Amino acid sequence: MKRRTFVASGAVLAGGALTGAPFAFAQSGKPEQSKVSIAVGGKNLFYYLPLTIAERRNYFKDEGLEIEISDFAGGAKALQAAVGGSADVVSGAFEHTLLLQAKGQMFREFVLQGRAPQIVLAVSKKAMPNYKSIADLKGKKIGVTAPGSSTSIMASYVLAKAGLSASDVAFIGVGAGAGAIAALQSGQIDAIANLDPVMTKLERSGDIRIVSDTRTLADTRSVFGGNMPAGCLYASQSFINKNPNTTQALTNAMVRALKWLQTASGSELIATVPEGYLLGDRALYLDAWQHVKEALSPDGLMPADGPATSLKTLQAFDQTVKGKPIDLSKTWTNDFVKKALATVKA
Repeated sequence: MKRRTFVASGAVLAGGALTGAPFAFAQSGKPEQSKVSIAVGGKNLFYYLPLTIAERRNYFKDEGLEIEISDFAGGAKALQAAVGGSADVVSGAFEHTLLLQAKGQMFREFVLQGRAPQIVLAVSKKAMPNYKSIADLKGKKIGVTAPGSSTSIMASYVLAKAGLSASDVAFIGVGAGAGAIAALQSGQIDAIANLDPVMTKLERSGDIRIVSDTRTLADTRSVFGGNMPAGCLYASQSFINKNPNTTQALTNAMVRALKWLQTASGSELIATVPEGYLLGDRALYLDAWQHVKEALSPDGLMPADGPATSLKTLQAFDQTVKGKPIDLSKTWTNDFVKKALATVKA
């Protein structure tokens, strides 16, 4: 899989010990591992914007970390990188920690990026001009960032609520940028589950009809029946155990990015993200930002009902999780975020 790599470097600085946490922190607070590789699937998406902000504004560098970010076509590919050992940490969907535990692999979320999935399911007006209900998607091709990624999970759940299964459609990986737009506009797919700014661009061009939207908290609760955690940083439990100060440093940088995003102006945002994120239209990017701003976590904390909502969603359609004893308490922690919130300034 072709991937893009981004590097931010800096000297090692002292971090801080997490008092009272169930993790053993080194006395010095210095990151045990200053070089950290992060895998992400679709870095240009608002879903992962806090990661980009932490990178571009040198927040990782300020924490004494040298970060290598590898960008894959979708979250499922990023997950594979971590499981395979080529990445230390994943910036991806929380539900992947549940799927991994069902397979006997223990990964834990330690800082939340999104409190709503931001995923939009829409049909092509050209391919499906007479669309009436989700049932009309049977036999159709649905474009997702990558099969197995959060976009296909959301689409599968919406299908399940309508009495359809994932096998009733064909999920086609189209990525998270211009390729996804081209796939829809050229007729390669009949529907699409993707995120902003892709979906706002397709909506404004009149190419799609939105049938399910999770860009706001209200819409997310309507679709999933509760708070649905989205993008996060997660790592294997063994990595966290061996590198608690490094994990804290990563969390500090991400919480700082989340705080910055709460007050950043549109012009500041445009000046910070890479030009390629804008899809050639700055006004559209800012419009999309207004659609999803509420979906980003203001503080990095996991909502109390979030993990259970995520598990219920997967159990509705995924055989990997159905009937498996999942210990939700081992898939997430707020300990690192609480420490960061007590010390980190925006």
